[in-house]
Amino acid sequence: MVSSKSRGVEVRDLLPLLLLLAVGEAASGQVRYSVPEEAKHGTFVGRIAQDLGLELEELVPRLFRVASKGHGDLLEVNLQNGILFVNSRIDREELCGRRAECSIHLEVIVDRPLQVFHVEVEVKDINDNPPVFPVAVKTIRFHESRLLDSRFPLEGAFDADIGVNALLTYKLSSSEFFFLDIQTNDELSQSLSLVLRKSLDREETAEINLLLVAIDGGKPELTGTVQLLVKVLDVNDNEPTFDQSVYKIQLLENVANGTLVIKLNSSDADEGSNSEIVYSFSSDVSRDIKTKFNIDPSSGEIRTKGQLDYEEVKFYDIHVIAYDNGTPSMSGHCKISVKLVDINDNSPEVSITSLSLPIREEAPLGSVIALITVADRDSGANGQVTCTLIPQDLFKLVSTFKNYYSLVLDSVLDRESVANYEVVVTARDGGSPPLSATASVSVEVADVNDNAPAFAQPEYTVFVKENNPPGRHIFTVSAWDADAQENALVSYSLVERRVGERALSSYVSVHAESGKVYALQPLDHEELELLQFQVSARDAGVPPLGSNVTLQVFVLDENDNAPALLPPGPGGGPSKVSQVVARSVGAGHVVAKVRAVDADSGYNAWLSYELQPAAGGASTPFRVGLYTGEISTTRALDEADAPRQRLLVLVKDHGEPALTATATVLLSLEDSGQAPKASSRALSGASEAEAVLVDVNVYLIIAICAVSSLLVLTLLLYTALRCSAPPSEGAYARGKPRLVCSSAVGSWSYSRERQQRVCSGEGPPKTDLMAFSPSLPQGPGSADERQQLSESEQFGKIQLPRDV
Repeated sequence: MVSSKSRGVEVRDLLPLLLLLAVGEAASGQVRYSVPEEAKHGTFVGRIAQDLGLELEELVPRLFRVASKGHGDLLEVNLQNGILFVNSRIDREELCGRRAECSIHLEVIVDRPLQVFHVEVEVKDINDNPPVFPVAVKTIRFHESRLLDSRFPLEGAFDADIGVNALLTYKLSSSEFFFLDIQTNDELSQSLSLVLRKSLDREETAEINLLLVAIDGGKPELTGTVQLLVKVLDVNDNEPTFDQSVYKIQLLENVANGTLVIKLNSSDADEGSNSEIVYSFSSDVSRDIKTKFNIDPSSGEIRTKGQLDYEEVKFYDIHVIAYDNGTPSMSGHCKISVKLVDINDNSPEVSITSLSLPIREEAPLGSVIALITVADRDSGANGQVTCTLIPQDLFKLVSTFKNYYSLVLDSVLDRESVANYEVVVTARDGGSPPLSATASVSVEVADVNDNAPAFAQPEYTVFVKENNPPGRHIFTVSAWDADAQENALVSYSLVERRVGERALSSYVSVHAESGKVYALQPLDHEELELLQFQVSARDAGVPPLGSNVTLQVFVLDENDNAPALLPPGPGGGPSKVSQVVARSVGAGHVVAKVRAVDADSGYNAWLSYELQPAAGGASTPFRVGLYTGEISTTRALDEADAPRQRLLVLVKDHGEPALTATATVLLSLEDSGQAPKASSRALSGASEAEAVLVDVNVYLIIAICAVSSLLVLTLLLYTALRCSAPPSEGAYARGKPRLVCSSAVGSWSYSRERQQRVCSGEGPPKTDLMAFSPSLPQGPGSADERQQLSESEQFGKIQLPRDV
């Protein structure tokens, strides 16, 4: 036995020279090799890099690595030459037990781009285990009265190898009394029996020593021996007998503890105590059988003890001996073959290995996200596993090898819709009822810059009072980006352009981070009523994306211009008017007119005229039209009136606070006889012309009021729509425009032409025309004032230049 083992060691030393290399079968993308067990460290297995189509110089940069679940240290790859070699001792019996197929599955993973290969290394069995008998010495009791061809069952040897290496043959040492009978049953297991060929005589031969040798089929062959000690008994010549030598039983692996396996019934032809039978397990049975089964000595019932597991042991051979109570006792033998039937008592096992997480939302279809491995310890349909995936519309499972899957992308991702997916893999076996297991992996979607900043509305209207301090905050723009991190970091800038002769950036600026818009200089309503420009929002992505928003900044007027007096004619000054008046004129006659304009707008440009009291409190026969500036008589002139009349007219606008200007009117009173006749005719013609002009002005006033009413309605509707938007921050945020309404003293009409540019910096100068229905209070001279007001409105309708 020692020499056989030594020869086995020598053979193992020569095994590296006899390696059976099987490289190259690439079925289903798999490379197969084979290596004998017990190969020495460094034994060549295969050129794995070459067989997988990889270049040696890319193994390290691409992070070439080999993974094997539970067997990571048995095989290793030399990254310098791409050779797979044996790293540590491989014991096939320890690795796979007595399974016919034994292999080590390797997962080869390389990055940039990610590739996964499956390599299977078959472990070949060598004859490194000799046959082993349960005991070294076995005692057999034979009665001298036993008949020829009487049989005594023997326990065969066990060989841990498989195949030919475990195919045993037996030899019995030479004996005149016994020979060895070997029978092969239908399950390819051998039954050994010691058969009596010659009658025994205890008085001649009390003990017989035999040597049973078991020889396996390996090369070189290994052997095991057991010494058989046959003791010849001289009593009780009838032994218990069973109705059959082998009983075949099938049991479900989940039977309850104490379940009856079989009730043995043996008979003995003797009488009395010689026929009383006691049952027991053979001394050769393994310890595992004794822990799983129990036999009743008197009834012969064999029951389960403990939990049976098909995945651990699939069948049991139980040898039972029936002893009688004779002297000497005789025994009968039988074998119970218990075959376990698999049930679906093991749920599938699922493991997920993440590879490419997080995954970019622009990842192409088919990108590998994770590797999934499933296993089930059951057999047959109970061990056949199918996998399902939730959600199914974005991801799918691709089978790469038996029980190996890749989780790949099957649809386009959008981080802005869903930023994270909880992918659940469910493995279900084919048992009845089926068992299942789940595993999940969180798939985070990494952002790419695919969304431009967006404003809440394409255009904003902002109202700012003129003469603002430099650097005044007038509005804040805000854009929202649906992306994340730096892709959503928005910065703002002006879209530069020309406003007239100047650059837009000389008027306003935008803070890059906050979006606050500042007026860099005081704005002047008289110079610029509307400033229209665009603000650009750009994110910090690569490449950056952006969008624009339009701002319309209306500059609101303030009363910053005092009334300006216009000269009466080519030779006069702006602040002094001289006129000759005949003493014969009646009450209400217009003798002079003060003309003035205001560069402001609206109420700030609405002018009124007041006659200042004369020095010393003296009364004067003249008055001035409140809104026309026409100086007329309040009564008929007489000789008592001074020939030289000096009138001081105060011109005042309606701003807050009001601004004023003063005009001096010098009137010379002359008798009517001294006045030239031509002048009388001229006055008569002027009166007739004035009468005609009054009729014309009535129609002009009606037309102006109609146009003005339509303009006011349009402005009110525009303001209501603009005010429906949420207000912005700042003192000069979007608000309602200032409306001019009728006052207690009546409405007014005013028109002037502006030489200015708006936001576009192009187009002709705009003309302001504001008209309201006159509603002057009635009183002395009100008819004349209404006539003068009509003339003034006609004057405004003609739209004289600003210096008129």
